[in-house]
Amino acid sequence: MEKKISIAIDGPSGAGKSTIARRLAKELGYYYVDTGAIYRTVAYFFDLWGIAPKDLDGISRYIDELTVDIVYDDDGLQHMLMNGMDVTEDIRTQDIAQKASLISAYEIVREMLLDMQRDVARKHNVIMDGRDIGTVVLPKATVKIFLTASAEERARRRTEELLAKGQKAQYQTVLAQIRQRDDQDIHRKAAPLKMARDSVKVDTTGMDIDAVVAEIRRIVEEKTGK
Repeated sequence: MEKKISIAIDGPSGAGKSTIARRLAKELGYYYVDTGAIYRTVAYFFDLWGIAPKDLDGISRYIDELTVDIVYDDDGLQHMLMNGMDVTEDIRTQDIAQKASLISAYEIVREMLLDMQRDVARKHNVIMDGRDIGTVVLPKATVKIFLTASAEERARRRTEELLAKGQKAQYQTVLAQIRQRDDQDIHRKAAPLKMARDSVKVDTTGMDIDAVVAEIRRIVEEKTGK
């Protein structure tokens, strides 16, 4: 069987990983795996149950009640299913993002989802984004990218994104949340955010989407010859 190509895109919250990875996947004809959405789905489940993200006992007690699945529509867009229910839109809030950051730090949660993520990469050419794809989930990924930008740039983008969706957002509040999220992701015990030694760093501060996509495609072509 032909070996599948896997592209790992890691980086902090708001660096544009999902936007870039989704577009690259479409251009290259790869499956896009948004791991952040997977952890948001877990966070949303416990939020509905009223279990706080710092309540590890509660999470451990009820995690067996949760099933998480990924399905793709005809356009190749990823949909998240929580116990069979499509929650793709419900999980896209700042509150759930913050809770997902805390919940994703637990080994019991990461172990539950690890095989699912790796299984997609075994079966398909994939672009997978997250915090620890190149270091933990796909340590042998064909190409590893570390996508980043200044906290101020990321806050500006996220604020504009939320406002465009009709959600309330204030720049200073979003900036504080991003800095808090960075601290949580960098210092968590399980699979902290860090750049893999064989990863290529791409700082997107001041770059538009077209420029970022072009740069990553150049790196992919250089690494794969495709």
